[in-house]
Amino acid sequence: MNPNENPDLTASNLAALRNQPEALKVITERLKVKQMGPADHIRTKHEVKAWLEADGNLKEAEAIITRARARRELWQTQSVTQKMTERQERRMEQ
Repeated sequence: MNPNENPDLTASNLAALRNQPEALKVITERLKVKQMGPADHIRTKHEVKAWLEADGNLKEAEAIITRARARRELWQTQSVTQKMTERQERRMEQ
């Protein structure tokens, strides 16, 4: 299992969190938006806000979780790739 995954985060958990005083903040923290790129962080936050305001259903919540997970994984992959590229470039310069 990936250590960055939150196995207990489900659509029903998200729906339960919508009743929290600062639901947007709580949900985005649980979705780990800070582990995404800046644009994905903002995009996910807007999706959650729209879902909260529209009183979205569980299917939409599951879609948000899936997209957030994919965005985090993409950002992590890009970060690793960038680091590897930088190392290779430094080696070639020496």
